[in-house]
Amino acid sequence: MVERVIATDTALELIELLKSKHGQLMFHQSGGCCDGSSPMCYPDGDLILGDQDVFLGSIGYTPFYMHKSQFEYWKHTQLIIDVVDGRGGMFSLEGVEGKRFLTRSRAFTAEENRHLQT
Repeated sequence: MVERVIATDTALELIELLKSKHGQLMFHQSGGCCDGSSPMCYPDGDLILGDQDVFLGSIGYTPFYMHKSQFEYWKHTQLIIDVVDGRGGMFSLEGVEGKRFLTRSRAFTAEENRHLQT
């Protein structure tokens, strides 16, 4: 199965730490504005989703969403959620840990794209 979003082991460890402190979580890939374009982590339900938000999959049993207009640009890539040192978005939960989530990506192969279209 082709997954649209995956996470590194380091990201999964941070997700588990944040779950232990905040309960269930959710992610939304920011499209810019205050925090640039980065994966934002919230307590589940803190961000109101609309009918323009696309569910990409789950990482660490945590749902991951992106706005439909941004998805149009990213739909040919797999998002790889990683963690780096430093403060990221002020609204994302991991900031107080001295870490920030980071989105890396790779283009899907032709075969993977065919699978995604079926």
